Order: sequence, then structure tokens, then C-alpha cells
Amino acid sequence: MDDVDAVQAQISRNMLDSGDWVTARLDGVAYLEKSPLVYWTMASSYVVFGVHDWAARIPIALAAIALCLLTAWFGTWAFGRRPGFYAGLCLATCVGLYLFTRILVPDVMLTGAIALALWAFLRALEEDEPHPRLWAFVLAASMGIGLLLKSLIAVVFPCGAALAYLLLTHQLFLKRTWKRLHPWSGAGVVLLIAAPWHVLATLRNPPSFAFTLHSGPGEYHGFLWFYFINEQLLRFLNLRYPRDYNTVPRLYFWLLNLVWLFPWSVYVPAAARLSYKPTDRAGRTRLLALCWAGFILVFFTFSTTQEYYSMPCYPAFALLLGSAMALDGESVWLRYGTKFLAVLAALCAAAATAILILVRGVPTPGDISSALTSHPAAYTLALGHLEDLTLHSFAYLRTPLLLAAIAFLLGAVGAWRLRTKRAYLAIAFMMVLFIHAARMAMVVFDPYMSSHPLAEALKKAPTGKLIVDDQYYAFSAVFFYTNRRALLLNGRVMNLEYGSYAPGAPDVFINDADFKKLWLSHNRYYLVAYESALPRFEHLVGPGNLRMMIRSGGQMLLTNEPIKSG
Repeated sequence: MDDVDAVQAQISRNMLDSGDWVTARLDGVAYLEKSPLVYWTMASSYVVFGVHDWAARIPIALAAIALCLLTAWFGTWAFGRRPGFYAGLCLATCVGLYLFTRILVPDVMLTGAIALALWAFLRALEEDEPHPRLWAFVLAASMGIGLLLKSLIAVVFPCGAALAYLLLTHQLFLKRTWKRLHPWSGAGVVLLIAAPWHVLATLRNPPSFAFTLHSGPGEYHGFLWFYFINEQLLRFLNLRYPRDYNTVPRLYFWLLNLVWLFPWSVYVPAAARLSYKPTDRAGRTRLLALCWAGFILVFFTFSTTQEYYSMPCYPAFALLLGSAMALDGESVWLRYGTKFLAVLAALCAAAATAILILVRGVPTPGDISSALTSHPAAYTLALGHLEDLTLHSFAYLRTPLLLAAIAFLLGAVGAWRLRTKRAYLAIAFMMVLFIHAARMAMVVFDPYMSSHPLAEALKKAPTGKLIVDDQYYAFSAVFFYTNRRALLLNGRVMNLEYGSYAPGAPDVFINDADFKKLWLSHNRYYLVAYESALPRFEHLVGPGNLRMMIRSGGQMLLTNEPIKSG
């Protein structure tokens, strides 16, 4: 657990320890850019299970399961049991849901809130729905909860999709539509759920607001300005400061959805040939799903994007794919898709086998970090570390690579030989094995991706003050696993920069001159840094004043005082 995972987990622990469930803090500094509900769920998990890294992951895991079930229920209501099952199966076994729920970000919860909101919207409009007011309440409550998960997009996305649907179905200006949706009472429900936290956060982090669109170093305008103007408006316009994020090129952002929905994306042509006429419940659901996915993808076409920002589209795509996969009589496009997937899986199995042959005699000393390259510019993307892979690094991944090859081989045989409906189960089994192989690979990457070994060594060391070289995120696992604060050397950048200028913010940021003075004092200090920075520290304080305690994954823990053995 490192980077954003340990950050989210530590914020949740800080809330639990301090009793302040309003303002998120890291190293004592206000962290004002995110909504709080994901922290509250993790803190609640700690109350039940204790403070552990696995306990922090439970809410995200449960949310992923709930999302798959919700999609299956939505599909069953709209299309029938078998299409509903296929829709849930598509979502549960696609690449994207696994990749982007291994990170502790609230997007899977947000996706669930949006999916529930749009299902409730459709049900509230159904002529034969006996409880339209109840579903209008669910629609509003989902958006209110979404606001506490990821702010304004939780309202913008379902409202944008719903308005597009109403426009296409000629219901936008009908009195009956708004009578069944109850917008005024719905707005009251949204405010009742979301407003209290926003008001408290504003009052506790003044000033209340600043009328400026300028965002720059050294400026502090309180919570409300930063949260709404800087994080929402200026980020959408790519004018946010600090610019601690990157963006995926627009074309890649669209096309990568075929990867995130793999293997089921091979059935997109079959889904494209479905009827989208709103003449029955199935047609209305397909049309809404199209508006849903289309609005979100177009929205991010004009904004900055990360790979996982399209996750709120996944249930919409899953509904369309599940509906297509259950067509009566085998569609030619389903057969073509299954055969194409069989060939693709066979090629993947062959590629994995070829890599295994190429690295069969390659030695694997130490951990995988010694075989990786470094691309820091890519690390602001969720999957940036994939660029670090080399052929040599696959020697450390022999077991997961072998399992992946077996998975693809079984999937290729099943997809080629079995009838379409049975082939779906073979494909799903392939993905279960492949996802397990990916999990095994993540374990191998742990020393490189996490500073957990340094934290364990620090916990066993004599009492001393901690200095972390770089910004907080770089070694966030050290903070989580040791549950201690640190001085941040040249770390007044990125996520904590804005909060560091708040009135009363702790003085935890130091420069090289401060470091030298502290390190050469008679007090014990520990330093966590990347091994590549060692020459710089040798120049600052001299090699004789640096005592190596542990190296792991290209990271190191140093101290300035000798440690007595035994």
C-alpha cells in the first residue's frame, strides 16, 4: 500500500484518531480537495476490524460487488433474467473494474451512485411503476450521496444523461415528467444529505469564499473556493494549481474503453445493432444507457482525464452488452465476436509463452526494482508504472505469466469450440484466472511500489524524528504503517501545497539548509528517500554522516547516528 492507497487510508485513520470527521488532514496539513464519504467508510471499517491495510480496502471491495449486483438487477428488470446475468457478468470480469478498484479511489462507489440514480430515474417515469415517488426519492438520495463521494459530477452526470434521454424521447417539456420526478422535493433531499458537510467544512476552513479565478503558489482562499472553483471549474479547464495530474489523449481515452471492457468489448458490434427505439422497457433502457455513456465520454473530451475517469460508463456498456449477448438465436455478430476473441486469446497465450521462453534462464537477484526502468513523468497517470516494464522484469513474473498463459489458452479453446452461451462461461473463467495472475504480479511488484519494508525497519529502530525526502505521496506507506508524522524535505508541492498556506498550518516543510542543520545536530533523525538521491545527501552532509539501515525497491532508510546491535 503506497501512493494514493496509503494516503486515503491514513486520512481515514487521522479522522478516527482526532474525532474531526470534517477536515481531512495529512501530516497535520489540511487536505481540502476530496469529498469525505470514502474516508468515513474506511474509518468505519477500522472501528469494526481494527486499523489494517486490508480493512481500508473492504469498503471499495464491497462497493465493487454491490455495483455488479446492481447492474445485474437493473438488467434483469429491463431485459429479463439472462440478459441481467450477462450484464453483471460483463462488469464483474472486465479488465477495467479490476484495475481501477485495486486503487483506493471512490470511483466505484460513485459509479454505483450514478447507476442507481439512473435506474431510479427510469423507474420513476415508467407508466406501470406503482411507486414513482419512492424512486424519485432514490434518484435524489443517490445524487446526494454521490456529492459526498466525488462532488459535482455526481449530479452533472445523471442529470446530463437524463436530460439527453428526455429530449430524445420528447418528454422534456411534459408536465407529467416533472410531476413524477418531483424535482423540488428531490433538491431538498440532495441538500439534506450533502449540505451539512459542505457548510461545516466551509466554516472550519475560512475564508468562506473568494471571488477570483486565479490559482497560484502561496495563495489560500479557504475550503469552498478551493473545493469548487479550483478542483471543479479550473481543473475542468486544465487551469488548476498545483498541476499534480496528467491527462490521457482524447482519442486514447475513448479507445481505451475497449481495453477496460475486455473481453466483452468484442460484442460491441452486436450491441450496436440492437433496437434503441423507446417503444418498450428494453428499448428505453438501451437508449438511456447510450445517453449515459455518451454524455460522460463527451464531457471528458473537453476536460482533463485519467484512465479510470470513464468508470461511470461501465454499467451502461455492461447493460448494452448483456442485452446483446442474450439475443434469441445466435447473432452472426455474436459468433464473429466469439471467434475473434478466441484468436485474440490464443495470440495472448502465445505471447506469454514466448516471453516465458525468452526469460527462462535470466537470473532474478533481489527484487523486481533492479530490472525496471523509470518514467517519473508517467506516474501522474493511474497506470504510468506499466511503462517501467522491461523484458528482464518478466523473469520475476514467471508464475503469474504462466497462469496468464494457461488462462488465455483455456479461454481460446472454450471460445472456439463451445456454443456462444457456453462460451461466455469459458471466457468468464479465463478472466477469473487472468485477474488472479494479475494479483500475483502485484505482489511481486510490492517492494517497488510500496515503502512498507522501510516502515517495518523504522518501527524496530530507536526513537528519532523522521524526515521524508519529496512530497507526501512518494512514501505515504511509511506514514500509514508507522502512524507518525514527518518533516517533508522540499515537499511543499502538489496535494499539500494549498493547505500548507492555511492559517495555523504546521511547519513540516524544510529545505536542504534546514536538513543539513538538523542532520548534523546531536538528535537522532531518520531519512526516507530514493536510492538515486544518495549522492545528493553525501554532498550535503558527507558520506560519514549517512548510515544505511535498509534498501528496498530503489528506496532507502538512513540515520545520522549509529545504532547499537542487539
